[in-house]
Amino acid sequence: MARFELKLPKMGESVAEATITSWLKEVGDIVELDETVVEIATDKVDSEVPSEVTGTLIEVLFQKDDVVAVGEIIAVIEVEGEEASIEDATDNDANLSDELLAVEKTIEKAVETVSIPIEKTSDSGKFYSPLVRNIAQTEGISISELETITGSGKEGRVTKVDILSYLETRNTTAQSISNLIPSKNEISNQVYETTPKAVPVSVNGGDEIIEMSRMGKMISKHMIDSIQTSAHVQSFIEIDVTNVVKWRARVKDAFLKREGAKLTFTPIFMQAIATTIKKYPLINIAIDGDTIIKKKHINLGMAAALPDGNLIVPVIKNADQLNLVGMTKAVNDLANRARNNALKPDEIQNGTYTVTNVGGFGSVMGTPIINQPQVAILALGAIRKVPAVIETSEGDFIGIRQKMFVSHSYDHRVVNGALGGLFIKTLKDIIEAWDVHQDF
Repeated sequence: MARFELKLPKMGESVAEATITSWLKEVGDIVELDETVVEIATDKVDSEVPSEVTGTLIEVLFQKDDVVAVGEIIAVIEVEGEEASIEDATDNDANLSDELLAVEKTIEKAVETVSIPIEKTSDSGKFYSPLVRNIAQTEGISISELETITGSGKEGRVTKVDILSYLETRNTTAQSISNLIPSKNEISNQVYETTPKAVPVSVNGGDEIIEMSRMGKMISKHMIDSIQTSAHVQSFIEIDVTNVVKWRARVKDAFLKREGAKLTFTPIFMQAIATTIKKYPLINIAIDGDTIIKKKHINLGMAAALPDGNLIVPVIKNADQLNLVGMTKAVNDLANRARNNALKPDEIQNGTYTVTNVGGFGSVMGTPIINQPQVAILALGAIRKVPAVIETSEGDFIGIRQKMFVSHSYDHRVVNGALGGLFIKTLKDIIEAWDVHQDF
């Protein structure tokens, strides 16, 4: 019999750890090839870990709610065959030379000598993931100092983001202390940030206490971080979508019959937005410190509400390369799988611009928060029948038109009012020029 080590797989460049949410197999159970063994949750999306072999689950190394680093062994499966063949097929280290292994062992021994080991659980009962402990040891953070960091994870756990934010603050503080005699200009330009103390909330006997969900906590932190990072500015414009509404009403049944997909307004507007971004590529950027990164691909994030009230943003990759049929199928597929919690981690990453449909809940307009590290987000308002002035060659008339407000939030550090306003003005022109007689 051979032992196969089931490891936590890589789930995207920015995902370093995951939380065990549920074991679907118990020790002693038979596991088939590609059968799901355990369910996990990351700071991006919930996912499943399938077995890479057929065998018997003989050991589980982590329990529910444990945080596991990518690449760590989470379970052991016993399979029939030679152990050497399993190890050769799964362990990349087997290909390393003896000399390289000797060097690695020497380095590991040196690290163990100079670093202070940090236990998984502190004396106060706080749990620290392998990734956080590794960062702490590398940066020389003691367990007592680690205890002072406020965690944003489940049950107050310290996450990778928390410890990196702490290090950035600590390094900034140390640098400011070293400048003992600042110049007059430095003093006048310095900005002091204060964190307001939370006011205790009183609870009486009739109040219901509801624990905020893990995803809710992550969204909350992401939104606060965005407000503190970007200088939010909003522009608004009203778009006449009468031609779009008439055209969709005319072709939606034929579209469904031919393509097997429902044609909603969302893919029509997403296609127009992708076209507009192509005309204004400087809206499709990200900021890294003092550097602007101009994105090569147009990847549209599509904010989707979940049944539990939370929000997730699946991403349509290379949206500018899709025709209306392709866009419709991509929108419908991602929206359906988002509601069923079936998105893959990579499908909610690498967005370059986000669109949210606040009109789906009846809102006329909204002021959405930028999805970092992007620099802009667009909100589509509800489509309404309104009286409007219609200009004709014979004069002006009052008529009933279908109109929609669009709200554009953008980061004023890099997107000025001209670009932010021209962007939605161009989007308005594209949508209002929709040919009501065209095919699909």
